[in-house]
Amino acid sequence: MTLDPAIKALLEATPRTPSIIGADIPAYRAAINAATAAAPRYDVPLASVADRTIDLPGRSIGIRIYTPQGDGPFPIVAYYHGGGFVIGDLEVADAICRAIASGTGAVLVSVDYRLAPEHPFPAANDDAWDALNWIVDHAADLNGDPARIAVAGDSAGANISASMTLRARAAGLPLAAQVLMYGAPAYPDLTLPSFNEHANGPLITRDEAIYYWGHYLPDPADRTNPDAAAAHATSHAGLPPAFVASGECDPTRDTGEAYADLLAAAGVPTVKRRYAGMPHGFFSWVPYVPSVRTAMGELCEWLLGKLERVKGIEPSS
Repeated sequence: MTLDPAIKALLEATPRTPSIIGADIPAYRAAINAATAAAPRYDVPLASVADRTIDLPGRSIGIRIYTPQGDGPFPIVAYYHGGGFVIGDLEVADAICRAIASGTGAVLVSVDYRLAPEHPFPAANDDAWDALNWIVDHAADLNGDPARIAVAGDSAGANISASMTLRARAAGLPLAAQVLMYGAPAYPDLTLPSFNEHANGPLITRDEAIYYWGHYLPDPADRTNPDAAAAHATSHAGLPPAFVASGECDPTRDTGEAYADLLAAAGVPTVKRRYAGMPHGFFSWVPYVPSVRTAMGELCEWLLGKLERVKGIEPSS
């Protein structure tokens, strides 16, 4: 299992980010956020990108709205960024969000949820859920179609997306699809091969995965709470169709793929795609790596098909 040559070259040309373990978290966040904010914007066709705030009692949630070109109402994607529940913001997923909005013709709403350890479980999930309900209620303002809503996320955001499908099922809120990019919706099981094969992965290590989960779930009892770790739901039947993407060289790979197997076993239409040579976080390189753009194209084609079928339109070939 070797890294994709283009990604390997990028990693070799870039100093490795120091481990978050033992770091001052606010300072670490600030450095990561500054670096991502300084990166060039991914230049894809979009009508507009706008930031706004959802005001709720006692708190507010920042969102970024990516509107595609063309005439609406558009399908809608609620997006949750990665960062181990501890780091990350709207900037860290900006390239991914631009790619999905442009590639699917959906209006995409990226959610800046609260972070641990200041705000442990269930804060991020509660923000994600409140934002999803706001999206449903304000679909017309977004020039969106409330009957065609999907959830998507990368890494920790994929875990949040999986949890949102469980909350939506319980609330009777139909979702058209879920896209889980290198998510791991279960506390790390170190007996899984990928945690040993790629223990020192380039974007996340085995120890960092445990570190992140420990901050979001300081109470060990929550490790099997399905709202925190969707793999522990008593049933996965009736959840929306899923696209589950994993990287071959990712320590969390097997956890995400095991969740795809749970969905498929429950009768959920599921696409499980392992991308050769890819580490954790690979979709963030969509502006730079041709093989990542190919993977993103596959993801967008699948998602567009699900969003169109909800409306009764057969997707084009």
